Amino acid sequence: MSDNQVIQNSGPFRIGDRVQLTGPKNKLNTITLEPGKVFHTHRGILAHDDIIGLPDGSVVTNNVGVEHLALRPLLIDFVMSMPRGAAIIYPKDAAQILAQADIFPGATVVEAGVGSGALSIWLLRAIGPAGRLASFERREEFADVARDNVATFLGSDPQNWSITLGDLAATLPETMPDQSVDRVVLDMLAPWECLEVVSAALKPGGVLLCYVATVTQLSRVAEAIRATGQYTNPDSHETMVRGWHVEGLAVRPDHRMIGHTGFLITARRLAPDTILPELKRRPSKTDFSDADVEAWTPGALGERSISPKVMRKRIRIAETGAALSKARNLAGDEIEPREADSGEPED
Repeated sequence: MSDNQVIQNSGPFRIGDRVQLTGPKNKLNTITLEPGKVFHTHRGILAHDDIIGLPDGSVVTNNVGVEHLALRPLLIDFVMSMPRGAAIIYPKDAAQILAQADIFPGATVVEAGVGSGALSIWLLRAIGPAGRLASFERREEFADVARDNVATFLGSDPQNWSITLGDLAATLPETMPDQSVDRVVLDMLAPWECLEVVSAALKPGGVLLCYVATVTQLSRVAEAIRATGQYTNPDSHETMVRGWHVEGLAVRPDHRMIGHTGFLITARRLAPDTILPELKRRPSKTDFSDADVEAWTPGALGERSISPKVMRKRIRIAETGAALSKARNLAGDEIEPREADSGEPED
């Protein structure tokens, strides 16, 4: 990734910057700064020109005196508010993926599917300019949204990232040579269908990580990994995050928490012709019926389909954000810093 693919995350707000505005009731809104544009709420109007040139972390006042805190959104903020084609991997799971798969600078990583590009951004950040990310996606409209979201955040199209359309089982052997991949991250309904090609692409000692939503998927992929005889025994994890309310002596857990979003299952590729020492395990049912398979379909999982009209709108939003971010990054125009608005009327 070249230097011009890293967005400036400090200094005064510039044209094309994304800004997160926090209102008096802690409501968040994210806007992209454009000269002459205004941000409307039911409590007044805030001009973009009043934000451009201010330092990050400023308080700005709209036309009726309502104050808003202006901050550049963090990556965690960006992925939660960006346009979505498919459901995103939550930051709590993305952080665990980076840790459990041991994503390191310079790594060659395969990702399938790409969804809306949230995990792609985390992976690109982790592998750095010396690494390579090869993403695979079956649906072209999802790939389009992902490309624009990544370009919006990074300011350009990363040179060390590619998206291949099609089934991973068919396209991975054509894209990545055998034993050339350090890490594989699979976010799909049936990752067990791709184990053969993934096993060929992974280097000995490489990490396979699967992200699945249900316990039946978890069981199926774990048994499929064991059945290959090419991996260490898989480890399975689930991450839950509970916030806390802390104000003086009023300290208690939040009423709501981010509970189950998915399971992470990891295993490491063995060297060729290596036989893993057998572990003592209790006998269990490992075959799966047609009814079990039906339980893994998107409809059974409660996934809502996106109408073509909504999908087209989200693609337009993503394209606009990417175009503005690229233009800002190429222009590289410097904005003279201004002092933050104190909110006090002038004499």
